[in-house]
Amino acid sequence: MVEAIQFQQVVPILRIFDVQKADEFYLGFLGFAVDWDHRYDENAPLYRQISRNGLVLHLSEHHGDGSPGARLRVMMRGVREFHCEISEKGYRYMRPGLDTTEWGTLETVAIDPFGNMLSFCERIETEAKSSAS
Repeated sequence: MVEAIQFQQVVPILRIFDVQKADEFYLGFLGFAVDWDHRYDENAPLYRQISRNGLVLHLSEHHGDGSPGARLRVMMRGVREFHCEISEKGYRYMRPGLDTTEWGTLETVAIDPFGNMLSFCERIETEAKSSAS
């Protein structure tokens, strides 16, 4: 029997205050691409969709579209390679580490210029899990 209700995707809306700083961080540092931009007129706040390899985010200058300081956990594969890629870019405002957690993930964290924290996480086998099996 097929479940009638199926959730397809979550698209977080992250508040931004400066498009140039957002571009430097999300496009330059993290490697996202702009899918589309929307403004009601030339002087209106930006609402933008960016994506990279299946991860879709919305960035918004609109008051009320999220609060600065949001936290996202992005489950992925290839976090070690992603960490190496972003580390090589020499982004002036962020030097993320690579950490193994006690709950079995390898993680790197990047904080955007607006206080939003993105944790990029990959599940890994830990010694504790392996020895308990």
